[in-house]
Amino acid sequence: MIQEKMQITAIRGIADQIIEMKLKGTLSNQVTEPGQFVHIKPSGTAQNGTALLRRPISICYTNKEKQELTLIFRRAGIGTEQIAANQPGDKLDVLGPLGHGFPVEAVAPGGSAVLIGGGVGVPPLYGLSQALTARGVTVTHLLGFRSAKDVFYEEAFAALGTTYIFTEDGSRGRQGLVTEPLGELSFDAAYACGPLPMLRAVQQLIVDKPLFLSLEERMGCGIGACLACVVHTINPEDKKGYRRVCCDGPVFRAGEVELC
Repeated sequence: MIQEKMQITAIRGIADQIIEMKLKGTLSNQVTEPGQFVHIKPSGTAQNGTALLRRPISICYTNKEKQELTLIFRRAGIGTEQIAANQPGDKLDVLGPLGHGFPVEAVAPGGSAVLIGGGVGVPPLYGLSQALTARGVTVTHLLGFRSAKDVFYEEAFAALGTTYIFTEDGSRGRQGLVTEPLGELSFDAAYACGPLPMLRAVQQLIVDKPLFLSLEERMGCGIGACLACVVHTINPEDKKGYRRVCCDGPVFRAGEVELC
């Protein structure tokens, strides 16, 4: 983990309120697992003049030859608005890479995996899919969005493996939930990232295969000191009784922590 002023090389809107940003710096060389994240300091202050906390943003994928990270996030408040207002050439104060990501070694070369994502839980699955396909794993993507205006990276995912798009209103792809095809698919392991209701549904449906879940929680420090992102463990014999999403996660094996 390092703190670095990373330069924005590109920034654009790719869906409704969804921003894709590319950052250049040596921090990109330290990313070791898909599913890790960075903590970005907004450049301004809150309306009362106080400093804003850093914002955790998942790493979509890395290009280590260019020393570049690609991030995708939703403009959803003053912090992300300030980050999205930057232009190419501007620099951002970035802390990372943080957390433990998805274990690609859970699927042997020649095996198969299903990746399940919802909304802004979709971006880290792209880097995961890249890593799995490079390993010789066949991937299937189940990606859920609210409507057609919210869909992004459909063609990028399709270039890596079979991709199904689901929207709540049926305006793009299939109308329904990303969990609907799970009973029809054959796979060796599953990975999911998205809202808690989706993760709970996935965990209920996949009980006989390795399943890894990436949690989205509000964070303070991002390094495990403030305990703002604590989740409780399920095993009653666990003496600690909790995990910190920022440093023990954000990826956990299904059944390790409570999804509430």
